[in-house]
Amino acid sequence: MRFLLRVPVPWVFVLAYLLGAALESMHRPAISPDTARITTIAGLILFVAGAVLAGWGLAIFRSVRTTTVPGEASKKLVTWGPYRFTRNPMYVGLSLAYLGEAGLLKQIYPVLLLPLVIAYVNWTVIPVEEARLKEVFGGEYERYRSRVRRWF
Repeated sequence: MRFLLRVPVPWVFVLAYLLGAALESMHRPAISPDTARITTIAGLILFVAGAVLAGWGLAIFRSVRTTTVPGEASKKLVTWGPYRFTRNPMYVGLSLAYLGEAGLLKQIYPVLLLPLVIAYVNWTVIPVEEARLKEVFGGEYERYRSRVRRWF
């Protein structure tokens, strides 16, 4: 699975979503008008919240000129902003935006694929990132890791 690390993580989310949308186009479940209205509202809220969270995390990384590429050495350990609440706000944000998009488009198949994406990120991508952060920042990273959860 490590060969997948060459694919930028946002693209993993996009490709999984597109696969889910393709499956959805082959079998579109019926949805009631009330459910459609609720999923639209929930989808909008989730999409906006996710985009803001992921964008905030990315903006902080850009402002300190550190990498977003898994396995590359970071120049700065970011522990402020959304990083006070989760060590991975960009992944949390992408997950929320993904769910929001599914709600806005009233699609279920992409939602069924999201756990696979999260599993890949959690058990393949993040361990590579964490090993590099531990190597670069040592005890400082371990202290941060002990007080801030991986997801939420």
